[in-house]
Amino acid sequence: MTDTPVSSYDVAIVGGGPAGLAAAIAIAETGARTALVARRAPYGDNRTTALLGGSVDFLNGLGVWQRCAGKAAALTTMRLVDDTGRLIRAPEVKFVCDEIGLETFGYNIENRELVAALEARASELTNLIRSDDEAETVVPSEAQVTIRTAQGEILAARLAVGADGRQSMCREAAGITVKRRPLGQMALTFNISHSRPHRNISTEFHTPHGPCVFVPLPGDRSSIVWVNRPKDAEALMALDDAALSAATEKQSHHILGRITAAPGRHLFPLGIEEPYELARNRIVLVGEAAHVVPPIGAQGLNLGLRDASDLAEMVRDAGVQGHDIGAPDVIARFARMRRSDIRSRTFAIDMANRTLLSDFLPVQAIRAAGMHAMSAIGPLRRLAMREGLSPGWR
Repeated sequence: MTDTPVSSYDVAIVGGGPAGLAAAIAIAETGARTALVARRAPYGDNRTTALLGGSVDFLNGLGVWQRCAGKAAALTTMRLVDDTGRLIRAPEVKFVCDEIGLETFGYNIENRELVAALEARASELTNLIRSDDEAETVVPSEAQVTIRTAQGEILAARLAVGADGRQSMCREAAGITVKRRPLGQMALTFNISHSRPHRNISTEFHTPHGPCVFVPLPGDRSSIVWVNRPKDAEALMALDDAALSAATEKQSHHILGRITAAPGRHLFPLGIEEPYELARNRIVLVGEAAHVVPPIGAQGLNLGLRDASDLAEMVRDAGVQGHDIGAPDVIARFARMRRSDIRSRTFAIDMANRTLLSDFLPVQAIRAAGMHAMSAIGPLRRLAMREGLSPGWR
């Protein structure tokens, strides 16, 4: 027994990254009494996210995008360039947004700018209560989930949302296991400035060991995601700024002119993680607690924002119908809403990566033929563009 008072909520979100903040805002806007358990901390790095498809519309509807739109760069063209040097090579494929009636595919923005906008909006919602602390324990029961913070605060909610990343405490508390598969690759991320304009074109060079993507940022700047073998990625990470700038300029085939690497680099191993369930014991998962995919095709956070959107829809509908928002049949609906999107995205990313890395000539031929078909056949290319953005975004 304890004398510590318990604060009761409809929904409690654990985790204050972009997906968790977006979920907290979207759920609070349904009218549900909402708690966010996450320590306030400045976003400490310069990583970026390409927001595609309906992500910007979703953030705009939350009152978030208006606060950071001026700090994002539009993505109007996406180029795929075969830089494998293999005997069987794919042709260059160029996707242009106006071919499918769009002004832009999306926007690339530094994560710290997006998080600042999300934090600002979250602070305005009177029914969104912030616990500026970390969750220490998460305990589900038949009627509620009880969360104790590191400083001893106790919260109870009919529904808990695990937005606490790939080592999710909420997922473990729910009894959900995870299938993990390391990919034997590492990604190096950093930003650059360059002497030539990017013209809002994102260019993805396909190398034998993974893609190297140059994504526009405001001004004559771009963000880089360079996927490589671990030993090569670690060697790049160890270079000084001048040497990394020269290596990046060479990899870019000088399309952006003189390149200067900005301070701040991040190196991380790639893998695919798929929980066997997305909802159990009054706990649902969003963001990297629900799916981990390689940074290929800019799908990670876009999936997380669709998690937040679908979760808010589930909470809203359950509230209107007078249902218990944490009941098994209600959270099972969320799992059904998200399962096909997550699985199809994960499969597509995995297959794209596997075919790029394969040394098997028939696989290389199939990949090259597919790229040629997308380049030459308009309806197929337009279908690929629409599906690549966000299939079935409601």
